[in-house]
Amino acid sequence: MTERVRVMLESGKKKRVVASAFDWPGWDRSTKLGGDALEVLDSYRHRYAKVAELAGYGDEFGRLGDLEVVEQVEGIGMTDHYGVSGRAATAEGSPMTEAELDRKLALLRASWATFDDTAARVSAELRKGPRGGGRDKDRIIRHVNGSEIHEFAPKVGVKMPLETRDDPNALRAYRDVFADAIREHHARTKPARSWALQFLIRRCAWHMLDHAWELDDRDLTGAQPEIT
Repeated sequence: MTERVRVMLESGKKKRVVASAFDWPGWDRSTKLGGDALEVLDSYRHRYAKVAELAGYGDEFGRLGDLEVVEQVEGIGMTDHYGVSGRAATAEGSPMTEAELDRKLALLRASWATFDDTAARVSAELRKGPRGGGRDKDRIIRHVNGSEIHEFAPKVGVKMPLETRDDPNALRAYRDVFADAIREHHARTKPARSWALQFLIRRCAWHMLDHAWELDDRDLTGAQPEIT
């Protein structure tokens, strides 16, 4: 028998709704209110499958069945403006076993690796948005790693210089420290300040994958040059 994918729907007040497969950190997608958020989420199943495979959970992910909404919550301002989940699912507030922690940290590490590998592979210049906008690759890399170091890691007591994002060796060391701090908080049954630990892991993984997939979608490798 296949196992259904538990999903939380988080609706903003005016613009967007987020569907979060919260048992699989980072598999969150959004769409406009009134759109089919489950369809959008499911359309990324094949992309997340590569993350699950990298983490060592490819077979488990491949056996998953349909999406099932188990919870619906009201979003926050960021839900509308950025299409990002701002609330933990009820299940994410429950204590994790060691095996569950190991699994979610493996998926977070796979999300880091996916972002790093994608950033190293795609073109230096990226396809512009419909209005000619969008960050370039270097700015995306600095934003993603900087946000985690500056905003997310301090929630479990990890404080590193922002310049850590610019040194690959320092970045790898920081990630080990961050993962260890999550483990320590879990052992002491401490939340990540106002966030549940599971939500912290999911937000970090989502941010990495959201921008990894953006880089993929805007990659100009192999594109034909414009004729002027």
